[in-house]
Amino acid sequence: MVKAIVGANWGDEGKGKITDMLAEKSDIIVRFQGGSNAGHTIINGYGKFALHLLPSGVFYNHTTSVIGNGVALNIPYLINEIKGITDRGVPTPKVLVSDRAQILMPYHVDFDTYEEARLAGNSFGSTKSGIAPFYSDKYAKIGFQVSELFDEVSLKEKVQRVVEYKNVLLEHLYHKPLLDAEEVFKLMLSYRDMIEPFVTDTSSFLHDAIAQGKNILLEGQLGALKDPDHGIYPMVTSSSTLAAYGAIGAGIPASEIKDVVTVVKAYSSAVGGGAFVSEIFGEEGDELRRRGGDGGEFGATTGRPRRMGWFDAVASRYGVRMQGTSEVALTVLDVLGYLDEIPMCVGYEIDGVITKNFPTTNKLEKAKPILKVFPGWKSEIRGITNYNELPENCRKYIEAIEEELQCQITMVSNGPGRHEIIYRVSSFKK
Repeated sequence: MVKAIVGANWGDEGKGKITDMLAEKSDIIVRFQGGSNAGHTIINGYGKFALHLLPSGVFYNHTTSVIGNGVALNIPYLINEIKGITDRGVPTPKVLVSDRAQILMPYHVDFDTYEEARLAGNSFGSTKSGIAPFYSDKYAKIGFQVSELFDEVSLKEKVQRVVEYKNVLLEHLYHKPLLDAEEVFKLMLSYRDMIEPFVTDTSSFLHDAIAQGKNILLEGQLGALKDPDHGIYPMVTSSSTLAAYGAIGAGIPASEIKDVVTVVKAYSSAVGGGAFVSEIFGEEGDELRRRGGDGGEFGATTGRPRRMGWFDAVASRYGVRMQGTSEVALTVLDVLGYLDEIPMCVGYEIDGVITKNFPTTNKLEKAKPILKVFPGWKSEIRGITNYNELPENCRKYIEAIEEELQCQITMVSNGPGRHEIIYRVSSFKK
C-alpha cells in the first residue's frame, strides 16, 4: 500500500515526526520533490536531528530510503547528511537514488544568491539553496540527470553548452566571475564517484515493491500553500508540494496512492515572505515562538525565526482539500496549554466581503482575519495517550478544527517524541 504524508500549509507542520513514527510500520520511504532548502526535525532514541534530503524513515534498520526523480539532488549534501547521522550512532541506512533524479550544482546556489541580491526589496525570501535555478534548468532542459554522469563524452559536450549559456548571464546580468567548463566537468565526475553506489532505477524498484505488497510512504516537503500552481504564488517553492505529485516524483501510477495523511499544525507558522493572514506580532508572537516546537519555532534549515499566527481554518481547509486528504494528523497541540483563550481564524474579510474560501494572492494580500475565540485548557497534556483523557476544552478545540477542515483527525501529536501521539477514532461526518 502507498501512503503519502504531506503538509496543509506553509511547511513546518511536523511532517518529519509523523513520517518517522509511521515509518516504523513501513518498508520504503520516498522523498519525491524539493531539495535541501527545507528540513524535518526528528527526535528519537538517537537524539535530535534536522534532516534535509534524507527521508525521515532512515532511523529504522528495516526500511529503504528512496530519493525520487522529482528531488533536487545536491550530491555532496546527501553524502554528508548520511555521514552526519552515522557519526552519531545511527546504523548506515539503505539509500537508493533515482537514475532520473537531476543534480543541483554549486552554480545553482550562486545564481540563487545573485538573483536575490539583484531583486533586493522585491526578493522571494529564498533560502539560497539553489532550488529555483535548479528547477528552472530542469524545465528549460539544461539540467543534468544522474544517468548522464555515466556517459563522459556526452556529458562533456553538454557541460560546454550549458556553461556558455550560464556565462552570458554571469557576465552581462550579474557581473560575476565566469564558470570554467573543464572545472565543472571534473566536478561532475567527482559527483559520479560519490553517488554511483546508490544509483538505481527506483521506479522499477517501487513497481516491484508494490507488486509484493510492500508498505510505501511518500514524504513531501513544505506544504500546499507553497505549491507553485495552487499556493501563494510567487512566494512559493519551485516543485509541487501536493500529494498528487508524489506519484510523478516517485515514478509510480497515481492510482497507487491509497491514503493521504495531511499534517496540520494546531497554530500557524511560516518561514519566508508572502501573505500570512492570521499572523501575530510583538510579545504575543514571541511567546508562541519561544514555546513552539522543541526549542522554539526556527527553520530547520536556515535557523530563521518563523513567523507566528493563530490557526487559520481558511488556509488549512484549502490545503487539506488540495492534498486530497483522507486523514489529518494534528500536531504541536501541547504548545497551546499556556493560553487562557485561543483565537482561531475562521474567515477572511476582503474589501468588506467575508469569505471562507482561500483566494488568489492578489486578494489574499488584502485579507483581514475573522477570529473566533476558544477557551484554553491551561494544563500540560504531554504524556496523555487516551483522547478521552484530554481536558474538555482541548477536545472542543480539536473538534472545532475538525469541523472547519471537513476531514477526520485521526492522530493528535502532543509532544515532539516519536510516540507522543494520540490515536483517535473520529466521529466526524461530512
